[in-house]
Amino acid sequence: QVQLVESGGGLVQPGGSLRLSCVISGADLYYYSVGWFRRAPGKEREGVSCTSNSDDGTVYADSVKGRFTISRDNDKNTVYLQMNDLQLEDTAVYFCNADHLFYNYWGQGTQVTVSS
Repeated sequence: QVQLVESGGGLVQPGGSLRLSCVISGADLYYYSVGWFRRAPGKEREGVSCTSNSDDGTVYADSVKGRFTISRDNDKNTVYLQMNDLQLEDTAVYFCNADHLFYNYWGQGTQVTVSS
C-alpha cells in the first residue's frame, strides 16, 4: 500500500521559513512526478509546485515563485518544499501528491499557519 506522509508544518511569523517533507512508502519515488498543493480556509485546493520524475521540469505557482523551492531525494523516497519569506496568504493545509501512469496518491496534509 502506497502512503505519503507530510511533516514540517507549523506556526511561523511573516517573513519566516519552513521546510515541508513528504515521505513516500510502498512505491519507488524514482518513477513518480511529485507536487505540493495547498488548501486555504474557504478556498479551493491549488497547485503550489510540481516536478517531473526526471527532475527536468519544475513548475511553481506565480504566488510562490522566488520564495518556494521543491526538491526530491529519490534515495530517501522524500520530497521537500522549502518555503521562505512566508506571508499571511500562505496559510493553508499543504498536501503532497505523487503521480505515475494510472496511479495518483495524496498525503493527509500538514498545516502551515503564518501569523504575527
